[in-house]
Amino acid sequence: MTVGNMESAELFDAGKKGRGLRATKELNIGEVVFAEPSFSAVVFDSLITQVCHNCFRHQANLHRCAQCKFAHYCDRTCQTACWDEHKQECGAIRKTGKAPSDNVRLAARVLWRIHKRTGIVTDSQLISVDQLQDHVADLSEEDQKQLRIDVRNFLEYWSYGSKQCSADEISHIFGIIKCNGFTVSDQRGLQAVGVGLFPNLCLVNHNCWPNCTVILNHGNQSAVNSSLHSKRRIELRAMQKIAEGEELTVSYVDFLNLSADRQKKLKEHFYFECTCEHCSKHVKDDLMMAAADSKPSADTVKEVTAFSEECLEKIEISRVERDYNKVVKLCQECLEKQENVLADTHLSKLRVLSVSSEVLSYLQRFSEAADHAHRMVEGYMKLYHPNNAQLGMAIMRAGITHWHAGQIEVGHGMICKAYGILMVTHGPNHAITRDLETMRRQTEAELKMFKQDEGGYHAMREAALKK
Repeated sequence: MTVGNMESAELFDAGKKGRGLRATKELNIGEVVFAEPSFSAVVFDSLITQVCHNCFRHQANLHRCAQCKFAHYCDRTCQTACWDEHKQECGAIRKTGKAPSDNVRLAARVLWRIHKRTGIVTDSQLISVDQLQDHVADLSEEDQKQLRIDVRNFLEYWSYGSKQCSADEISHIFGIIKCNGFTVSDQRGLQAVGVGLFPNLCLVNHNCWPNCTVILNHGNQSAVNSSLHSKRRIELRAMQKIAEGEELTVSYVDFLNLSADRQKKLKEHFYFECTCEHCSKHVKDDLMMAAADSKPSADTVKEVTAFSEECLEKIEISRVERDYNKVVKLCQECLEKQENVLADTHLSKLRVLSVSSEVLSYLQRFSEAADHAHRMVEGYMKLYHPNNAQLGMAIMRAGITHWHAGQIEVGHGMICKAYGILMVTHGPNHAITRDLETMRRQTEAELKMFKQDEGGYHAMREAALKK
């Protein structure tokens, strides 16, 4: 499908939810409903020297813009492709002598583009950017204070050769970004590296158990001619079969939270009450707070849950300090306390298992990591939608961990399962899916070797690890 094609979706009145998008035809699992290039996007402040400001890929030895000395690019091709977006930003940075925050930079890019081409830049864009909801009136007192600071910083930055804007117009754009900004990931979808606006995506309403998922697909950036590059774009993909006329939905928050906590987050960040079935009926809340099969007392469950939350705070501090041995020690203490008290679907236990498996893998204690990853995935599979992208990524990481631990049968099985999910959520051409396909072929070959000569396979592995 071509970028910007909106033949499969249309705008409609979604009642209390306001505007929404619905399917104009029956959609199959994994089908791309629509793809959309970013209206504007910027790299996070913390990653400006590590991520290309055009294609948002992690790269070593990026080239710096010779004029503003702020923007960084893979090469001259990426710099040329980005010049139309960067040139006014470049002049403003040179005049003020410094770059403002990513929030201000994005607001400026949005307004520069609106003033140059209006808020609609393609025939497939269903609504002008400046018509998106801003919820400025709903901001808390603290957020209102921050907004005034952002507006003041924006006006200092914006003065370079630009049409002047009122404080209300600027506030409106900041409000739109706060409510509708979409996190942009790197080329493999493993790290958030920036934020952007995608107007059609902003029209897709929330559901805690959605029928669609959003993935950033960087497309082709290998052509020497920058005009042939695919712009940063999202793909809205169907997670299940969708009937003609059915509303298209995505989840704005991670499902792995109790319904009350999801509702609180949605109210705080997006200013609406979620009334989806999973919230109104508290679906799976019981599993997320479940006790172990040994049926401990309610007081014991409450005590261990409180202990787990305190322990998770200490774990996070040690993780930030890179004291990984302490992280492992704290995780082990917490898991011992949780044993026979909390079920493996309990959120506190899943969070400990997630951190523990990741850190143990980093320390190359793969057998222990594999055990924890396996338990975590078993819990996730009882909670997440079967085609949830986060579930697919978790199974992929668990499969790799088992593979590294020499557990080739389990590892290959998990990698195949993850591949099936990511084919739905990411599609066959995404970098992470292609990487996973390479791993799938490799583990398949190793599994064949293992079945033919188990001793020879382990000898080969040991020799490889010694290199």
